[in-house]
Parts: sequence; C-alpha cells; structure tokens
Amino acid sequence: MKLLQAIPLKPCTASWIVLLALTTITFELGSGAPSQILMAAVLALTLVKGQLVVSYFMGLHRVRPAWRLVMAAYLAVVGGVIAIAYLTA
Repeated sequence: MKLLQAIPLKPCTASWIVLLALTTITFELGSGAPSQILMAAVLALTLVKGQLVVSYFMGLHRVRPAWRLVMAAYLAVVGGVIAIAYLTA
C-alpha cells in the first residue's frame, strides 16, 4: 500500500491504467461463447471506456456539464444502436 502512496499518478495516467484493465477484461469476455449477457457486459464496459476517454483525454471533465451531457448522450445512442443491431441480427 505504501508503494501506491509513493507513486503519485496524474489523472490521465490513472485513467490510462484503468483503460488497459477494462480493455483486457472486455477482450476476455468477448473471447467466450456469444450470448446476450456477455454482449451487454462488453458493451457496458466499452461505454465506460468511452466516457473515460471523453472525460480525461478529451479534457471534458473541466468544461460545463452541458458538453459532458452531449458526449454521454452520444455514447448512449451509439451503444443503443449497436445493441439493437446485435439483438436483431
């Protein structure tokens, strides 16, 4: 625990590490047999990753909430379209 306290991480570095972990989890889940539950989990993790990219790498965590809401709505619409396409195929 003292090692983590000794190495201060900037928010972008911490979010990058989280993105790496989520990408690994998403890959492992996607490698299994296809099912609707796994698809929902992979899609949810992908939306979380998208929100991390929007917040920290695009720098929208420092702007007015309206801009963050626009990007969150965009991610939700894209995720919804992907889910509909998967469920109807």
